[in-house]
Amino acid sequence: MANFSKSNVPRFSVEVYQNEFLPEGGREVNAIVTVTSTGGGTTGGVPLPGTAPSAAFAPGRAADAAVVLMVDCSGSMDYPPTKMRNARDATAAAVDTLREGTRFAVVAGTHVARDVYPGNGRLAVADATTKAQAKEALRRLSAGGGTAIGSWLRLADRLLGAADADIRHGILLTDGRNEHEAPEDLRAALDACAGRFTCDARGVGTDWEVKEVTSVASALLGTADIVADPSHLAADFTRMMENAMGKEVADVALRLWTPVGVEIRFVKQVAPTVEDLTGRRTEAGPRAGDYPTGSWGDESRDYHVCVRVPEAGIGREMLAARASLILPDPTGAAAPQVLSQGLVRAVWTDDMVASTSINPQVAHYTGQAELAQVIQQGLDARKSGDFDGATAKLGRAVQLASASGNEETAKLLSKVVDVVDAATGTVRLKAKVAEADEMTLETRSTKTVRVKK
Repeated sequence: MANFSKSNVPRFSVEVYQNEFLPEGGREVNAIVTVTSTGGGTTGGVPLPGTAPSAAFAPGRAADAAVVLMVDCSGSMDYPPTKMRNARDATAAAVDTLREGTRFAVVAGTHVARDVYPGNGRLAVADATTKAQAKEALRRLSAGGGTAIGSWLRLADRLLGAADADIRHGILLTDGRNEHEAPEDLRAALDACAGRFTCDARGVGTDWEVKEVTSVASALLGTADIVADPSHLAADFTRMMENAMGKEVADVALRLWTPVGVEIRFVKQVAPTVEDLTGRRTEAGPRAGDYPTGSWGDESRDYHVCVRVPEAGIGREMLAARASLILPDPTGAAAPQVLSQGLVRAVWTDDMVASTSINPQVAHYTGQAELAQVIQQGLDARKSGDFDGATAKLGRAVQLASASGNEETAKLLSKVVDVVDAATGTVRLKAKVAEADEMTLETRSTKTVRVKK
């Protein structure tokens, strides 16, 4: 197991990829901001020169983590009976993966939420004894009742909120549709929990609603996936928990400062998945706003920033935006720590070659964002019976996946359409598509491949 001493807290770097040159009258500036954290056991990350260590970087203190595992125990989990057994075994495997000292709880989710271990609104501290007790509690779980995911999340929020932990994380498993609460109740629960903890969500089997599960992961900055075969749950839960245990810094924000007259058109995470962050901005002072990025370990992510600048004459240049990684002081007493930053520039030129050149990173991720969009549109059209529209959209998806080298998505698409010519996007809809294949494509449609540097 990795050494999680605080000397291994990641160090952040920011790189900006863009074509800063605009033609006369040009106003739109696009940039890919690559954020990389290193040092979770590799390079010994330390605060950047000139920045004061915050409490989150206190030496000698391991990153405190708290995790709540939410297990669907609704009646449908008994069909087939092996599904409930696989869910119990998977959750037990996740418990075994908990780092010593991590606080944790297990919630049984039906039309109500029950904290079945340790109970009474508390969290246990992971060690050999508590892990054994949790697994014994899991063995007693049985299926029965309905599904109200919002209530599970609210209980997880209460449990995690009681913990003074750096990393607060949930893992949620469901096999059915959220039929025992109104959609607005789930939305309200997600709004209430957003920013308080991150959550990975998994759908097991094929009787659940993709948009419900992905909405949980999207709102709570986690991952979503399908586990069509319940026997694969244990491996998936183990990977999820290993990933959660690898997080060392939480609540990192991407702060964008813009000069007077500059308008932010959108901010999107574009790798490893597409996630529109534009509407999640919180104001952070004059002409500055923070966009949440969640928890970080050793990893790299890409963000597409698009701004609209005022018109300027040939030869003029300006700072279009400053992108900074911000770590708030957990006590609120000190100013946020700037972990790293990069600059987005605009330069007006009459050199047509320079001003019409598209930056490779910007072009790649613009295509990846379109790929995610057309897959969703194509599947929606197919479900509604618009087969011509579905063929056109999914054909475009095949073309984009092929051009960008997104082999994983290309494989998923080939289970829904017969590919005649990938380069031109010529496809035929398959007459019969396995439900698991269609749900897998929809669930994983936002996963992207990194640009080839």
